[in-house]
Amino acid sequence: MCFRSDRFYASQPAALILCDRIGSRLLHIGILTPVAMFLNTLTPKFYVALTGTSSLISGLILIFEWWYFRKYGTSFIEQVSLNHLGPWLGGVENNNNGNNNTNNSQNNNQQSVPECKVWRNPLNLLRGAEYNRYTWVTGKEPLTYYDMNLSAQDHQTFFTCDTDHSRPSDELASVPSAVMQRAWRERNPQARIKAAHEALEKDSECATAYILLAEEEATTILETERLFKQALKVGEANYKKSQSTQHLGAHYEAIHRRDTNVCVYVRRRLAMCARKLGRVKEAVKMMRDLMKEFPMMSVLNIHENLIEALLELQAYADVQAVLAKYDDISLPKSATICYTAALLKARAVADKSFPFASCRFSPEIASKRGLSTAEMNAVEAIHRAVEFNPHVPKYLLETKSLILPPEHLLKRGDSEAIAYAFFHLPHWKRVDGALNLLHCTWEGSPYGESAVGDAPCHAFRMIPYPLEKGHLFYPYPSCTESADRELLPAFHEVSVYPKKELPFFILFTAGLCSVTALLALLTHQFPEPMGLVAKTFLNTITSPFNFLVEKLEGVLPSNLWHQLTRL
Repeated sequence: MCFRSDRFYASQPAALILCDRIGSRLLHIGILTPVAMFLNTLTPKFYVALTGTSSLISGLILIFEWWYFRKYGTSFIEQVSLNHLGPWLGGVENNNNGNNNTNNSQNNNQQSVPECKVWRNPLNLLRGAEYNRYTWVTGKEPLTYYDMNLSAQDHQTFFTCDTDHSRPSDELASVPSAVMQRAWRERNPQARIKAAHEALEKDSECATAYILLAEEEATTILETERLFKQALKVGEANYKKSQSTQHLGAHYEAIHRRDTNVCVYVRRRLAMCARKLGRVKEAVKMMRDLMKEFPMMSVLNIHENLIEALLELQAYADVQAVLAKYDDISLPKSATICYTAALLKARAVADKSFPFASCRFSPEIASKRGLSTAEMNAVEAIHRAVEFNPHVPKYLLETKSLILPPEHLLKRGDSEAIAYAFFHLPHWKRVDGALNLLHCTWEGSPYGESAVGDAPCHAFRMIPYPLEKGHLFYPYPSCTESADRELLPAFHEVSVYPKKELPFFILFTAGLCSVTALLALLTHQFPEPMGLVAKTFLNTITSPFNFLVEKLEGVLPSNLWHQLTRL
């Protein structure tokens, strides 16, 4: 039996020394003689090449994993393991996953909404009386060019028709509708206002000119309301006139469609002015009449204006009635629908569970006694709302500063969260305990910073994470961040929930690549010190194994190992 010197161990990495020590022990008892001879012939260059190759391979895996994660938002190794290797190893969760996939496919079919469709904000502010006043005070522009360009396109669609293009070129300069069509396309606000005044000079009954002046030139809500009333007077006369001739042909039908859009838009804006001036009951009546008279004009989402006004009146039963009509699985959802439903459930918790004003929802108490039926319903409603738009809670809890809402929003994005919280934060504050319940569940969620209480934290984990998987709604869009950056001003820090965490295999391959590269470099530069460190570490690790082998040699018969080698 030959023994290797410390000089030999000083030049070997730890893993190879372990193999050599095991081989030596097995050689001592008559096993793996060829393997031991092979290990004795290896040089330090082989070990450096081996660790270097391992580092290279793990580095290539890291680069591929990182590229796949940036492109598809998930780990390739994890996806292959779950989708392909998992069913082979054991189909424990196949049934559950199949059910979830079935439910998700049904929800996707019922809610086939484009990922990054931009919607007009139903509660958008007035440019002259609100947005411009903000600019005068702060010197910052609250609206982006992309947002204003979308509004210009909306105005051209709503307030112009094909007949405006069919006139001869010499007549276009004298036709107010053609002047207004040019005004909607102007980028400069002063040029748009000048064109509106020019249209009124040509025709004092140009309703769209009054709309533009009310939106952009008026500096107070009262002045805006006065101009909208003038637009409504002219618009209703045009609507009645075109209503009687709409059946004469496509030309007259297009004119009637434009007059209908003008009339509905102006009446909705007048209701919003009444709401801003404190005449909330009048605003509610105007909105109800408008929805009853024009039920097909759902593109304006007037029911969201109605919900906000009813919450201001604290008419919660009426709000519930509106939600029962519009919170349908076949209709597109919004943050207003989902979070208002959660607010009503949170109010039920305050009314039923806590009759005294000083009592509030406590996660510590809930973890001891369990969640009541009302609390569980409220928590589930918050689950649903947060899954639809995870950006809202930070604004409602005032951990992120609010800005003026844009004129357009992206559903489930940061822009929608700002638009909702800007108008609905006072309603959440008015319901005692609602924000406290939201705070407890949010802090206990995967999106919050810490867990507060076992019961809410456990319940809140029902939300799928990441939201790209989807649960109650179609999977979370992957393009919200880029679209929100175009809708929101540059001085606002766009919320990027849910934050994608690096998968385990990316971290693992990064660590493996770094460790193997470092071992290869140190072994090549300092073979003797690295060998001494490896030998000391190896002696500590293998001492239990050596002790076990020696005990087995003393207990087992001496010819047993010889008989095993002959098998």
